[in-house]
Amino acid sequence: MGNKFFRIDNKAALESLLTDSRQKPVIVFKHSNACSISARAYREMEKLEGQVNILEVQSAREISRELANLTGIRHETPQVIVLRDGKAVWNASHFDVTAGDVARAMKSLS
Repeated sequence: MGNKFFRIDNKAALESLLTDSRQKPVIVFKHSNACSISARAYREMEKLEGQVNILEVQSAREISRELANLTGIRHETPQVIVLRDGKAVWNASHFDVTAGDVARAMKSLS
């Protein structure tokens, strides 16, 4: 993973993101390392400036389910969820995951 990716693999890291989202919007990227569509989305996320919080579903299934429960957004991969004030305020999945769209969402929420 690139140096701007921060791995979310436990409940404490997820709770920390929710807390951080009260100060600024945060990106959560749900990634499957076994999916070519997710690999394309990963390359899109590499183009973004700043931190991308990555949740690799193969190694963090329980955290992925917890995020779906907390946000009310059905699990998909690849998927990007932007959190603000502890809530999901924007999301996209599959071929809708583009660096440009995520950047515009982040800018509109800052």
